[in-house]
Amino acid sequence: MQSFEIIKPIHVLTPYVKHYWILEDNAEVPVSERTLPTGCVQLIFHRGKRLLLVGKKESQPQAFICGQCLGFSDVMSAGRIEMIAVVFQPYAARAILQLPLDLFYGKLIAVDALEDPELSILSGKVTEADDHETCVRLIERFLIRRLYRFEGYAYNVKRITAVLYQINKQAKTDIPELSEIACLSPKQFNRIFLSYVGATPKAFLRIVRMQRALFKIQQDSSISFAQLAYECGFSDQSHLIKEFKLFSGYTPTEYLSLCAPYSDYFSG
Repeated sequence: MQSFEIIKPIHVLTPYVKHYWILEDNAEVPVSERTLPTGCVQLIFHRGKRLLLVGKKESQPQAFICGQCLGFSDVMSAGRIEMIAVVFQPYAARAILQLPLDLFYGKLIAVDALEDPELSILSGKVTEADDHETCVRLIERFLIRRLYRFEGYAYNVKRITAVLYQINKQAKTDIPELSEIACLSPKQFNRIFLSYVGATPKAFLRIVRMQRALFKIQQDSSISFAQLAYECGFSDQSHLIKEFKLFSGYTPTEYLSLCAPYSDYFSG
């Protein structure tokens, strides 16, 4: 039996953490799942069996950072699953991890490979904790301690926050407009955005466009693909289909026949 729970962070962490999610599954037979780019870097802990990365034929690390990416991935359960994830706001993981996020692009990087003793200690404590409430409390204590060292990142975060507001509000925007909002040259803007968000502005716009499409379908399953393309900033319906294929491995019609559309990025 599977259970999935979303937990909101305490108030002081809401600017930095979108939410936590907890997944438990006691399926006796292997279950496969396809994951799509969400637009948010995640810190994930396994407290049970680790998921198998189908394409690589290896297991996920015990605790790892999941960076931004453009493609889908397939994972498979192999026994009792118990996972806890921290879903960061798009700009926030840079400050918490104190590393440029472009290092994580397209990768799952084990916590133990980061040479971050505090994070490795947290991983061990989360694995050994008695219950989920304790896990979240341990995670939040760690995050709050990291925020005391946040001052050096605050200035650029204000720039990125303003840019993300524009991206979220307007389906159609472009890099020159965003670099102007950030008060940076296009070259500087690309470098800082990549470091703080973990993807180039162009790649991130594509991720958000896909997430917006999922959210629109989630709200109105009867919307036509032509209207969906128009409202989400795709150049036309064929562009929408091409991007769906890249991000999910399916055409929109195939995806909707197999999956319930849900936007991790736009859903509250």
